[in-house]
Amino acid sequence: MPNTFFQFKQFIIHQERCAMKVTTDASILGAWFAAKKMDLSYILDLGSGTGLLILMLAQKSNAEIHGIEIDEEAFQQLQENIHRSPWKEKCSVIKGDVRDHPFTLKYDFIITNPPFYENQLTSPHEKINLARHSSSLSLEELFLCAVNNLTECGSLGILMPYQRENECIEIAAKHDFHLAESLQVRQTPGHGMFRSILHFSRKPVEQPSKKQLTIANSHQEYSPEFTELMKDYYLKC
Repeated sequence: MPNTFFQFKQFIIHQERCAMKVTTDASILGAWFAAKKMDLSYILDLGSGTGLLILMLAQKSNAEIHGIEIDEEAFQQLQENIHRSPWKEKCSVIKGDVRDHPFTLKYDFIITNPPFYENQLTSPHEKINLARHSSSLSLEELFLCAVNNLTECGSLGILMPYQRENECIEIAAKHDFHLAESLQVRQTPGHGMFRSILHFSRKPVEQPSKKQLTIANSHQEYSPEFTELMKDYYLKC
């Protein structure tokens, strides 16, 4: 029987009650932004799930970090994961829908691993649909949430399927967000890109930074750049 938890170097993610489990691409999202060491006071994680992103950021940031999750069982597990962590004093989570929740703060940074698959086949499992499909949160709604809840100088970090990168950039521009950085991710040198991590600013950016990351070599060994990114989190890096 596989483990129902994922062990990181400084925290554990229990996930048996969450539809969407810890994934490598979500871990890259958290590690990439945590490594930036941005000077932030308040961070918001939209659709927190297991709490993975909250805890990855909390490990390296002095900011107060808030999360919101709509699914009841995932929310209960999220609370437990946060409470068991070394950073429970600076992290808090609420159950709610990001589309209508009245947040009382303006955030310096919003991070999200949103529902991916707009207008594609759905799973027969309702919880997985909620986590995977943007019938529960479209990109338009996500950027509206960012408009309403970021400070004037705030920024947004988002994980997308690679094939939806341009679509996401176009929707961002409609809401006056500008691409500042992108990280395109592939599994091995023989694979095509499958994920894009996008960092949007509310201020115009003259020349966005564009980088690529390959997770492993052709022998399925972690690449040096992946190992460097994940060394503070993964046990085997």
